[in-house]
Amino acid sequence: MSNGEQKANGRGARDSDAPGGVQSVDRAVSVLEILAREGSAGVSDVAAEIGVHKSTAFRLLAALEERDLVEQNSERGKYQLGFGVLRLASAIPSRLDMVRQARPVVDDLAQRFDETINLAVVREHYSVHVQQALGSAAVASQNWVGQLTPLHATSSGKILMAHMDEEQLESVLAVAGLKAYTEHTITSRKTLMKQLADARENGFATAYEELETGLNAAAVPVRDHTGAVVGALSASGPAYRFDKARIEALADDLKAGGERISQRMGWLG
Repeated sequence: MSNGEQKANGRGARDSDAPGGVQSVDRAVSVLEILAREGSAGVSDVAAEIGVHKSTAFRLLAALEERDLVEQNSERGKYQLGFGVLRLASAIPSRLDMVRQARPVVDDLAQRFDETINLAVVREHYSVHVQQALGSAAVASQNWVGQLTPLHATSSGKILMAHMDEEQLESVLAVAGLKAYTEHTITSRKTLMKQLADARENGFATAYEELETGLNAAAVPVRDHTGAVVGALSASGPAYRFDKARIEALADDLKAGGERISQRMGWLG
């Protein structure tokens, strides 16, 4: 069949099962995605999921194994991702920059929520904002980027503290203490620890007028490709508008935003 006949029939190279064909590449990528998601899988599992005969699945796995992209684990018949994947990933470290990867998500949430959206990371015993987008309803034009804020008095800080190991958390508390910034700031260690435990369990933290009177905020974690929490995505607004009911209504969307950034950072969930 000529190329013209193939195109006329709506097929072309995509339907070719020859080595190097587009369909073979598509199937090979699907195999890698299955192993990334499941951790490991057998030939039959792979064949069933991508809809091919077991012999085709075996050939795909063998080709990937030859390039060290997959390997057989100790469980007979099971395959997992190989270290060749890391070799390929190491060529794009600059693309895993969190600020860059977060930008479209931060901008999108600011438009949808019509509130201020920030991305924060830990710096010593502070939370520092590294990115911000304002909604049109923002009543203040304060630029939080580069600002150091106390970890215990902010929603972002609570998320970051919640995922510290015990040694780091104790060090932060020893240096920073639990200073009161408003009458609502958490100054009880017991209360703070309970909030941090809730933040770890729920993936969500809040701060109601704890840093500034009249300012409420909520935050969720951002993870890197290993699953480690490397940042916090927050939404904030005036207490009269960004109240508990509205925060609860937006919680799922904010969590989804944090997951989108995490996925862009290589986290598989």
